[in-house]
Amino acid sequence: MSTAVDQLALGNTFTFDALVDAVQRNRQRRLRIVELADLGDQDGLCAVWLVADGEDLILHASSDSALHRQQFVLHELAHMILGHDANHDPETPDFLLPDIPPQVKARLLRRQELNTVEEVVAETLADRLAAAIRGSAMHSSRYLEIFG
Repeated sequence: MSTAVDQLALGNTFTFDALVDAVQRNRQRRLRIVELADLGDQDGLCAVWLVADGEDLILHASSDSALHRQQFVLHELAHMILGHDANHDPETPDFLLPDIPPQVKARLLRRQELNTVEEVVAETLADRLAAAIRGSAMHSSRYLEIFG
């Protein structure tokens, strides 16, 4: 996990925007992050990462908490950083749902099982990323100067 994060060359603290920029550079793909108000209403899905032609797309549920929304996105960014899309063979034929890209189906179906090693590792990395972002916010503010 550390090696994957080190490749982003962000240091110990960074902003959310710097993280997004680094992920785009590392993957050499555009990244769009879109909030969908209805996501999660019926199925409890908080966010999903879709790999499209030439870009990555993170769709996330809305939340009253900015930190909660950020955690949704950080979890999906963690999947990207860890290369969790590398194990899927896009050439495998699908006769049941041929119009849905294989990467989309694989990601959506896997999200039903939240206790997999891949999901736990992604959430652990998302927590580390959130801590680094908080560290950046405290460092750039007068928090440490005032509260020591």
